[in-house]
Amino acid sequence: MCAETTQQEKGDSLTEGYVSELWNFTRISVTQNNLQEMKEIWGQWDDDVKQLFYCHYGDSPYLLDVEVDEHLFRALAQYWNSAYSCFTFGKVDLVPTIEEYTTLLHCPKIQVDRIYARPTNVPAFSKKLMNITGMSEHWVTTRIKQKGNCKCIPWRNLRDLILAHPDVKKRVDVFALSIYGLVIFPKALGHVDEAVADLFDRLSKGTTPVPAILAETFRSLNACRRVGEGRFIRCTQFLLSWFYSHFWKVKKVPYRIFSENYSPLKELVATPRRDDVTEENWMTVLQNLQEEDVEWRAPWMVPDEILYRYGDFGMLLCLHCDNTDPDSLHHQHKG
Repeated sequence: MCAETTQQEKGDSLTEGYVSELWNFTRISVTQNNLQEMKEIWGQWDDDVKQLFYCHYGDSPYLLDVEVDEHLFRALAQYWNSAYSCFTFGKVDLVPTIEEYTTLLHCPKIQVDRIYARPTNVPAFSKKLMNITGMSEHWVTTRIKQKGNCKCIPWRNLRDLILAHPDVKKRVDVFALSIYGLVIFPKALGHVDEAVADLFDRLSKGTTPVPAILAETFRSLNACRRVGEGRFIRCTQFLLSWFYSHFWKVKKVPYRIFSENYSPLKELVATPRRDDVTEENWMTVLQNLQEEDVEWRAPWMVPDEILYRYGDFGMLLCLHCDNTDPDSLHHQHKG
């Protein structure tokens, strides 16, 4: 919670005498893809097709309905501390975690211990697209475009395929690929690039995309802070959903979070937000945050337990617990 203070007291890898500087203003852009066509396609699908999607790709369609507050996001970016890879709001340090993003994604297929790593020799983009779409090599190669230093496929081609593909599962796959390319990794506007296709192709094997999503989020924030400007090219919707969960106090944690069908993203989308707060006012609010203003455990994170063993004895440690009494947190018992 106090990463910078703790590391300064106990020592870290930074140069001696380093002082964190957050005063440099970053002119960040959060230009988004137009997602209206994707919303319309999703709205036309029946419950059976949607359930097929949820089963394989989790709750990512709710990201389509997360309103991006540009004023809030630009204010947030000013408090990204590149040296410690966390947000520093006044006396509060906080950063999204793998566990939180995994819970938000809510995908039953992913295995948290199967982390994506881009291989040295990546199969050709066309081969990946053929596998994902089920289309011929000719169909794929004639639609691949060059955008900057990477190859891409335009959204319009994927849209037409989703609407016309005779295989329902392939329609779902291509729609999910489009979410990853246009919402989660929106590097080239209106296009899905080859790096996204490689990661997406691994999802069918249970690989979790969450560490990659977080790493790329931090990388984009660092790049913008370093040069003082730039476009944030990662998932704005995920980051804002995480932020909302920690800075709006919740009096009661609903029991429905223990349901397998509970979706934090669905609930966040349904929660009304103010959209008339200026960037300057957001910056003032964030700068003056105190520890008591922060919800340290997101209300949708289910309490968990870990068993630590020492010799013949075990110790049960309750994580994410609001009770800080050591006697109530630790219970000795025979192993």
